Amino acid sequence: MYYLLYFFVKILSHIPFCVMYFISDCLFYFVYYIFRYRRRIVRKNLKESFIEKSEKEIITIERQFYHFFVDMILESAKLASISKNEIKRRMIFKNLDEVNAVLMEGKSVSLYLGHYANWEWCSSIPLHLECDVNSAQIYHKLSNKNMDRLMLHIRERMGAVCVDMRKTARYATDLVVEHKVSIIGFIADQSPRKKESRYFLHFLNHNTPVLTGTEKITKHYGFEAFFLNVKRLKRGYYEAEFIRLHDNPKSLPDFELTSIYFQMLEKCIMAQPELYLWSHNRFRNAELLK
Repeated sequence: MYYLLYFFVKILSHIPFCVMYFISDCLFYFVYYIFRYRRRIVRKNLKESFIEKSEKEIITIERQFYHFFVDMILESAKLASISKNEIKRRMIFKNLDEVNAVLMEGKSVSLYLGHYANWEWCSSIPLHLECDVNSAQIYHKLSNKNMDRLMLHIRERMGAVCVDMRKTARYATDLVVEHKVSIIGFIADQSPRKKESRYFLHFLNHNTPVLTGTEKITKHYGFEAFFLNVKRLKRGYYEAEFIRLHDNPKSLPDFELTSIYFQMLEKCIMAQPELYLWSHNRFRNAELLK
């Protein structure tokens, strides 16, 4: 089964971008109108997050989201074969000098991302680093072993290793003990399970439970903290800017670094709302603000 999946994705990845986006436009109608994939969740999330918008505006964002959602799935498949030069041309990073300077000083970096824009292509960051450091991305292991194996292969093609989120603390500890400089990407807007919902903050018009593990690791080991602000320039082209979250994360009160991150992520979403993963039941344990 794994080799069948790999063969299919590999073939798909070799389709020219112009043809791929034509396929995406066709798939959009099946996903949105026929299969109606998670339409109820998407509509609910949008209406609750943008209470000031009319029904017409909500539906416009909804349709734009589904167009992007299908695009991103096919763009992610491209990682199976896209060349390093091609992805460097399509995924541009800004403010690299500051990040490279931090790493060259021997300091490790926690990189905060969200389920926003094409987070899969952000795995190409190692191609832009000027020094030899460990690059990793924390991920949620998939229940399907074949799909999990395939995604690991795709995500690690550009030089970053995938670390099971359950092993994050051990991985970070080993790097520190071995004095290895690293940059670790955390998609930090994951929704915690109800019994783990201990800290809440205002996010997209919800009193939202959030994970704070990234902050704990960052402050405990003295990592520098950056946010990756991703913009979609046009189909197949992105620009991502590294923004320092704070000059001294250790000096911040508990949960302040997490709060700064969510404020920045919310600002991104407000700018291009169709690029957020609205199909995820992100607010299932949240309270709608009045």
